[in-house]
Amino acid sequence: MRKVIYSRIYSVKIVTALLVFVSVQGLLAQNTPKEEDYYRITKVPTPEGVLVEGGGVESLPNGSIAVCTRRGDVWIIENPTMANGEPSTFIKFASGLHEPLGLAYKDGALYTAQRGELTKLVDTDGDRIADIYETIYAWPLSTHYHEYSFGPVLAPDNTFFVTANVAFGSEEWWRGESRVPWRGWTMKITEDGKMEPWATGMRSPAGYGLIDGELFYTDNQGDWIGSGALWHLPKGVVTAHPAGLKWSELEGSPIKLTEAQFYSKIDKRQVKKNGRYVKPENILDEEDPDFVYELKESFPELQLPAVVLPHGILGISNSEVKVDKTGGKFGPFEGQVLIGDMGQSKIMRVVLEKVKGEYQGVAFDFRSGFQSGVMRMDFDNNGNLFVGETNRGWGSAGTTNSGLEYLTWTGRVPFEMKAVKAMPDGFEIEFTKPVDKASAEDLDSYKGKSYIYKYHPAYGSPQTNIEDIKIKGVKVSEDGLKVRVVTDNLRQYYVHEMTLQGVKLKGGDVLTLHPTFYYTLNNIPDGSKLELSQLSTKRSSAAKKKVAKKASVNKKESVKSVAVLSDAEVQPLLTNNTCVACHNKEKRVVGPSFKSIAKRNYSNEKIVELIYNPQPKNWPEYATPMAPMPQVPKAEALKIAAWINSLDD
Repeated sequence: MRKVIYSRIYSVKIVTALLVFVSVQGLLAQNTPKEEDYYRITKVPTPEGVLVEGGGVESLPNGSIAVCTRRGDVWIIENPTMANGEPSTFIKFASGLHEPLGLAYKDGALYTAQRGELTKLVDTDGDRIADIYETIYAWPLSTHYHEYSFGPVLAPDNTFFVTANVAFGSEEWWRGESRVPWRGWTMKITEDGKMEPWATGMRSPAGYGLIDGELFYTDNQGDWIGSGALWHLPKGVVTAHPAGLKWSELEGSPIKLTEAQFYSKIDKRQVKKNGRYVKPENILDEEDPDFVYELKESFPELQLPAVVLPHGILGISNSEVKVDKTGGKFGPFEGQVLIGDMGQSKIMRVVLEKVKGEYQGVAFDFRSGFQSGVMRMDFDNNGNLFVGETNRGWGSAGTTNSGLEYLTWTGRVPFEMKAVKAMPDGFEIEFTKPVDKASAEDLDSYKGKSYIYKYHPAYGSPQTNIEDIKIKGVKVSEDGLKVRVVTDNLRQYYVHEMTLQGVKLKGGDVLTLHPTFYYTLNNIPDGSKLELSQLSTKRSSAAKKKVAKKASVNKKESVKSVAVLSDAEVQPLLTNNTCVACHNKEKRVVGPSFKSIAKRNYSNEKIVELIYNPQPKNWPEYATPMAPMPQVPKAEALKIAAWINSLDD
């Protein structure tokens, strides 16, 4: 009897301990900083029957927001934040347009790029409805579905920039082509209808914007574009995709490079088998792949990306470029660049600098969780960032196919890396709040790698020539707001990815909200390097390494069976290898859910093979093909595959 009583008491103690543990864990989870603690997303309610498939967003001087939709309407939304509890008013300003994908405001008129023209919309009688639809300039169309046109951007001289998508081949359905003049180009257009060809190299240039008065644009991963990126676009440059070179010899072209000259230096990989063209694929273990910077030696007009946005990590379909000019109303990142992404329904943050006359810089994650693909953004007078959303035909994370939301700073400053600058011997990281010096001086708090993307006609590229960043030492500033990270293996033209896995907030026990930066190093700056005597070189792991050598057990790992990880255990593998960028356990996102993949009854080895060499034809219902991921370590790929297959009930 006594034993039973003791047993019950012991059981009660265990349950009580478990409840305390769970409560503490729940409290810690609640206290862990989240994006929404600092930037709140609010949905703009729409009247019944109104579909705001946001292709363009423009803040108007009177506080209203103009939104053009892919369905061909332009709406003026008065009081869009429902200030003072008053409802918003939706006014249909224009209709009947052909898939407008951008808006600009000038002198009381709205301008939009339809598929085939730049159009001016004017309300002449004050009834808040456009009664003049004026064609400013029209360009050719071939009727191919992919010939979207984006813009306009209002330039400082009151002219307009418009970017134009390429089409795809009839038989070579994967290969971008320019069927009619100026497809794959950026055009500069004046109010009186004159067009000046500006630059080419565009594939799907959905994003655009002015930074310090200069034109920049973003493009999407695809053939010839290994990963999405931000390009500086001065007149006469060629960025990435060669299709537009077809028109370089036309009158007015600022570019003299021809298709023939281009393909004399790089393989188009146009191959026929059994009388039909074969889609180019990534070549595994390729000994000597091509890179853009190598081709630039022959063709100086080639423009390197200012900032690469690594595919699957910082988006998959990059869009709008917007500078924070709110004077601090949007938080601590005044003057920095925000870039939207359709596929992952999120916004990234970019900080640019000029080194040896060229733009380069760093990118960070910023805010995810929008209800649909982020296409267009603009700040209102109060510092709210309005986001027009759409995903039709493209696919995106989120719960809807379209919408309008706005992002508001809550007034709290997150612990973040504010900026990163290139140094002759590494990087200088600036923080929004002081760091804990002990953790920041520990070299084990930092982990990084550098890599580059191939330049080839295959769809996308894996991370290539991957090399760990060798950290020699760090130096923390007296105020704790800056850390110099010194390395001896900087690589020009490469993306340098670094995770601050142990740097904590001073007086706290939290890491930065987004602990990883991605710096595109087009040029290594000149200047003096820090002496080793100035650096901290300590590692907290140094003592632990001495014990490791004593293990004398034969560690031959069996490949016959792979232990199935739990959801929690597999999550770091899915995140680090960017699987979660396009896949979710339960639901369809950009790609199929992991449970849907499990139902295909692939073996673990087959899933690994498909990670390295995807077969989009197996999933024709998904618009965005998966890029090859040979950089995923095989041991990790097998663990991921085993977990996926465990989901098949």
